[in-house]
Amino acid sequence: MAEIRWTEEAHRWLRDIHDYIAADNPVATQKVVSGIYEKVQVLRRFPEIGYKYRTEAEGEIRILLYGHYRIAYLLRSTSGNDMGAVLLRHS
Repeated sequence: MAEIRWTEEAHRWLRDIHDYIAADNPVATQKVVSGIYEKVQVLRRFPEIGYKYRTEAEGEIRILLYGHYRIAYLLRSTSGNDMGAVLLRHS
């Protein structure tokens, strides 16, 4: 199984997403944040599931979608079992 490492920026984005949704709809907050987290966990078993955005020297940058959110991650070329940084963006 691939190892997933979240960037500090991804943690901030997830907190910001949580805070933004909680201000308007506290009930939906847990659903959205948990959904994003669970979607990222799929990468542990299926690291190539996201579409290839571009190739860098250290590996492939891939994108996985969850609702209106893009989850960008680096699949390192040195090992198919090493997931690089995870980054979240609102689409």
